[in-house]
Amino acid sequence: MRSQDRTIVVTGASAGVGRAIARRFARDPGARVALLARGRDGLEAARREVEAAGAQALPLVVDVADADAVDAAAETVEQRLGPIDVWVNDAMTTVFAWFEEVTPDEYRRATEVTYLGTVWGTRAALARMLPRDRGTIVQVGSALAYRGIPLQAPYCGAKHAIKGFQESLRCELRSRGSRVHLTMVQLPGVNTPQFEHCRDKLPESSRPVPPVFQPEVAADAVHWAAGHRRRELWVGLPTVRTVLGNRLSPAFTERYLARTAVRSQQTGERTAPGRPDNLFSPVPGDAGAHGPFDAEARRRSPQLSAATHRHLLGAGVASAAAAAALALRRAAHSS
Repeated sequence: MRSQDRTIVVTGASAGVGRAIARRFARDPGARVALLARGRDGLEAARREVEAAGAQALPLVVDVADADAVDAAAETVEQRLGPIDVWVNDAMTTVFAWFEEVTPDEYRRATEVTYLGTVWGTRAALARMLPRDRGTIVQVGSALAYRGIPLQAPYCGAKHAIKGFQESLRCELRSRGSRVHLTMVQLPGVNTPQFEHCRDKLPESSRPVPPVFQPEVAADAVHWAAGHRRRELWVGLPTVRTVLGNRLSPAFTERYLARTAVRSQQTGERTAPGRPDNLFSPVPGDAGAHGPFDAEARRRSPQLSAATHRHLLGAGVASAAAAAALALRRAAHSS
């Protein structure tokens, strides 16, 4: 698909990876970018950035957990910007906590936004793409769609569910001979404001599992996936190691994460009591794309460069598999 004169919808566009994705698409000639999110402040800031890049922007205040609202937003996009070419499902929220400390209402809400929000977005996009027999839907996933980790049960469960939903739907489209394309981009830890704005019940403030990447790396991957018919794209060597390591030895991976992942997801700084979060309503203000980990976040991924260049892909995957196997052997000997 040509990367110009397209209408793109990005959910979760007010902050984090979604914000970076909107900015990346805005650089394409003739791009028309619809921005869906709950927070007005972040949406307005995103609109200004998209327009400054030369694209047309349409900010829409939408809670993706509301299926009717998502469908109405899709209709508004088509009326004002034209037929939707690319739909990116990125909206999320979660609760950082031990599982038993997450209340039923909290768990339900995180699932409705992160998982069902993706389902409703996909449904709204397909309702318009199927009759035209064209279009691309990009699910923003995670290495955690393959390997759950402690303290993130709502998020890991949602990402696993998105992957299963995606596989089922892809089979249906193939059975019908549809040319609508589905792809999923699996991300590593990313430096976004979610660690300041999602509900945090841990004694110390939450952080992404290192190594951490900047949201622009994720945005480049999503942009590439939207223009190429790749079933799935893994971003960053940590994602490759997580997926392949779990395939090679799920029991060892589980033991390793049990020993390391609780500590590695906390900053060492006490969580501020009563701090506002975005689980049920947006936090006022513009959070931007970046979180508080700029000093350590990586701006490039050689693995992603290899994965998006087919002549390097085979060598990259083989190298990653060898690295994952070697890491597992070393860890097994040291444990």
